[in-house]
Amino acid sequence: MNAHGTVHKYGDNIDTDVIIPARYLNTADHKELAAHCMEDIDGEFVKKVKPGDIMVGGANFGCGSSREHAPIAIKESGISCVIASTFARIFYRNSINIGLAILECPEASEKIDDNDEISVDFDTGIIKNITKNEEYKALPFPDFIKKIIASNGLLNSLK
Repeated sequence: MNAHGTVHKYGDNIDTDVIIPARYLNTADHKELAAHCMEDIDGEFVKKVKPGDIMVGGANFGCGSSREHAPIAIKESGISCVIASTFARIFYRNSINIGLAILECPEASEKIDDNDEISVDFDTGIIKNITKNEEYKALPFPDFIKKIIASNGLLNSLK
């Protein structure tokens, strides 16, 4: 299981209201949520994101409310993986539950820049910055998390 794409980078304390503004939470339509992903912090995000791209954040990524709408909006927008220095715990768990790959790696968070091309090997935890010819090491996913992500979410992994 791997990811490869262009980076969309954000800073510290990116909260769930920035990821998907509360004014759009009156829908359960995943495509509609994705259409407004990151719009209050990056109005061009939905126009420039491509399937497989990777989001990189700083510390405390996903802080705020416990709703699953935020990781759903990110995943449905085409992002294949989120890397951050640290994550809010409920955001981390919600991401795994819906099958969004998510890795903590302070070094990658610090050194990767917006628009860098990177690849991620979930089996080894190796993050390669192709643009800068650098490698960073995150903890690889345990098998049960790989199964959840490969199954497109926790409920699907139980079938």
